[in-house]
Amino acid sequence: MSSELTDLCRYPIVQAPMAGGASGPQLAAAVAEAGGLGFLAAGYKTADGMYNEIKQLRRLTAGPFGVNLFMPQPALADPSAVEVYRHQLAGEASWYETPLGDPDSSGDDGYEAKVAILLDDPVPVVSFTFGCPTRDTLDAFARAGTHTIVTVTSAEEAQNAQWAGADTVCVQGVEAGGHQSTHRDDPQIDQTGTGLLSLLAQVRETVQIPIVATGGLMRGSQIAAVLAAGADAAQLGTAFLACPESGANLLHKQALTNPLFVRTELTRAFSGRPARGLVNRFIREHGPYAPAAYPQVHYVTSGLRRAAAKAGDAQGMALWAGQGHRMARELPAGELIELLAAELEAARAALSMRSPR
Repeated sequence: MSSELTDLCRYPIVQAPMAGGASGPQLAAAVAEAGGLGFLAAGYKTADGMYNEIKQLRRLTAGPFGVNLFMPQPALADPSAVEVYRHQLAGEASWYETPLGDPDSSGDDGYEAKVAILLDDPVPVVSFTFGCPTRDTLDAFARAGTHTIVTVTSAEEAQNAQWAGADTVCVQGVEAGGHQSTHRDDPQIDQTGTGLLSLLAQVRETVQIPIVATGGLMRGSQIAAVLAAGADAAQLGTAFLACPESGANLLHKQALTNPLFVRTELTRAFSGRPARGLVNRFIREHGPYAPAAYPQVHYVTSGLRRAAAKAGDAQGMALWAGQGHRMARELPAGELIELLAAELEAARAALSMRSPR
């Protein structure tokens, strides 16, 4: 790991920023206290809401943490396609007795205001999803003493992030739960993502800056594997969803290991952008017809998802999960960090014993 990140945390384990409520102050604090790098997810929050969570987190721990921002999205959606999808969802709105949301809500997620707050009152780490900031922005964070991480899904995106001045790239394999952090949302490449180990090798040969690897990682032995393959740290999301400190809905936590949900799939059904979730009724019925329209579709379906959760209906919820979801362990986050660290050391020791002397 780079010296900056090494100085921050005892273990090369990063808790992924999962937007939508899972990655709040309680989870990030528990991870930080145990020696990992905790993350707040600022996506879908207001700038004030983000800052309030930062203040809560600072009251809970003096340990290291990061904040994740969504990059503003270009206005590429076809309004007519969004309207057709709204009509298709009319039955869902009737079933859950809730109106569909307004697709014309803001597409920049309060990005500029959030950046201004984080530059005025710096945090140790800031990461970015759905694109790469400008060099001016990354340079400003560097002057503030903040370590920057850009999430990438290709060697080209990683190279662009290095050129822009990012300190680290987070390499996201197609196995990852939640949204794929492609910098350009191209429906022609749907279902063609690259697995983490292959992608990690490509990026390692392309950039000279540190790499955090993420995508389907659930065990310390997998962390050892990505470190051996060239990563400097590993980021885990689904592994932390079942923790009591996670803000994920109880139905979501239970679904991770529920035999009713046997596989995951990349879908645009809930947000208009490819995201991996447990296959349920909503994905089966609407996934094939969802347009490439983020964040418009996200806003259209947000009320439906809340209503499904309130009704206790996991079949209508966005159950984001990585491919390793069946390996989730319902442990306090601090205990999970310690267990992952022990598994990592055991895997390293086993590898060392097998190595020729």
